[in-house]
Amino acid sequence: MLKRLAMALSILMTCGTVMAEPGYYFVSVYDNKDQKSVDFRYWTTNFPGRGQTIWPELGFGYGVTSRWYTEIYASYIGSSRSDLKLDSWNWQNDYLLTQGQYPVDVALHTNLTRGHDSDEGYTLELGPAMQTDFGRLQVNGNVFLERTYRSVDGGATQMKYQWQTKYRWKPMLELGVQGFGELGDWDHWASRDQQSHRAGPALFGSVPVGRESSIKYQAAYLIGSIYGRHGYMFTSRIQYIF
Repeated sequence: MLKRLAMALSILMTCGTVMAEPGYYFVSVYDNKDQKSVDFRYWTTNFPGRGQTIWPELGFGYGVTSRWYTEIYASYIGSSRSDLKLDSWNWQNDYLLTQGQYPVDVALHTNLTRGHDSDEGYTLELGPAMQTDFGRLQVNGNVFLERTYRSVDGGATQMKYQWQTKYRWKPMLELGVQGFGELGDWDHWASRDQQSHRAGPALFGSVPVGRESSIKYQAAYLIGSIYGRHGYMFTSRIQYIF
């Protein structure tokens, strides 16, 4: 499994400058066999003295097996609810490579994005998602590579990361911290003032709404830099699981 993961990463890195899209929600992989979900995501970017940009997303996910989760979702973009337009279609797949037999669980995350405009091409995001536990404390770390493929030049492969720590206090309320960043080309990172690094507090939880259904949520407020500019991001995700 690990050899296949390394091979997939090397193929992506050798394929051809485009900035990776700023990370907006944390990717965590878990066993959800046979579970179906309606998935709503909403994130914003705010820069002092500039307008706000919002990205609402709506999708449908399914736990195909105890290891494989797949989801298709549409992403919209705009400066307000009144001027939203379709930005892209996305197909996400997460596959668990380990399931508790080692101290750290590892999954392979992929996300294929097709821009709504025909000249935008495809973007592939790929990399390992990792998780370990210390009692009630759960620690996650992800490293993803992202590359855009166009008919002309899609640019270089970009590297970005995610990390998360949360304390599982109660099923309905868990407290934590999330962090995201974009480093530039995977083999030649951008200068420090052009990179992105931001972090902030996060809330998580799951609320039962029936014998077989629940609503799962997460939200975070992030402060830091987005490609060298100081800014703020709000990210949220609500899933109706049945």
